[in-house]
Amino acid sequence: MSETAVAAPPAKPLWKQWLSLENRYVPPVFITIILLAAQLSYGVLESYSRTALAIVTAIVTELVLGKFFYGKFPNLASAYISGISVGILLRTPEYWPFAVCAAITIFSKYVLRFRGRHLWNPSNFGICVMLFLLPETVAMLGIQWGNNLAAMAVIWLLGSAIIWRLRRFHITATYVIAFLVLAVVRARMIHEPWQSEIAPITGPEYQLFIFFMITDPKTTVRSRWGQCAVVVAVAIVEMVLRLHQSVYAPLYALFLVGPLALLLEMGLDARRRKSPAAMTAAA
Repeated sequence: MSETAVAAPPAKPLWKQWLSLENRYVPPVFITIILLAAQLSYGVLESYSRTALAIVTAIVTELVLGKFFYGKFPNLASAYISGISVGILLRTPEYWPFAVCAAITIFSKYVLRFRGRHLWNPSNFGICVMLFLLPETVAMLGIQWGNNLAAMAVIWLLGSAIIWRLRRFHITATYVIAFLVLAVVRARMIHEPWQSEIAPITGPEYQLFIFFMITDPKTTVRSRWGQCAVVVAVAIVEMVLRLHQSVYAPLYALFLVGPLALLLEMGLDARRRKSPAAMTAAA
């Protein structure tokens, strides 16, 4: 070993260390801010107790399944995000759907897997299943932020800064641009004011959708161009669903497009590995 001391790289500023891909607690803190801003400003929650039930169920299910499948307790950041998403988005006067939805959400991560990856964003899957199977019992949050855009502006600025640092901003930006363009097209097609067609994106459910569901690292394709193409496809399918009066269009669009994109990526990867050039290089 050389006697010459190797200079250590300069330490990153504390804020850069905190806002890094390695810090798994940034998304939970951010989604908690969204929850508090939405609830304190407009009272979007069905109740604190129902949201707490969803969070606790998601965490307990994650602990049990993680220990059963992998023999260890997993990091709970993802379960917390899933539970709080269910608690914000689900609408029903009953308590049990919050627990059932949270459990289905976590189960999907462990059971619905292909080649080591789960195919659906967990909370997207859980909520869509509840909406499919129990349409007379549950609904999805549809409240907007009112005429005061201050709370939404804070969330958008903070969220944009965080996902920029996490290198996922291009996904959200591409989807928002596609949504706005298609909303104007949709307005012209159905002869409605364009303002009414772009208004849904100011709702709290869309803040969860654009900052958490479509940017989920576990359920997005790897390449940047692929990620952008997928969210454009999601926006197009959403537009088609909206033209057919689907009130849950964004969730259903991601439910349909997300797994297909992942399966296509896996298929292309398998094909590349079997190509003559790859086999020659491996020989």
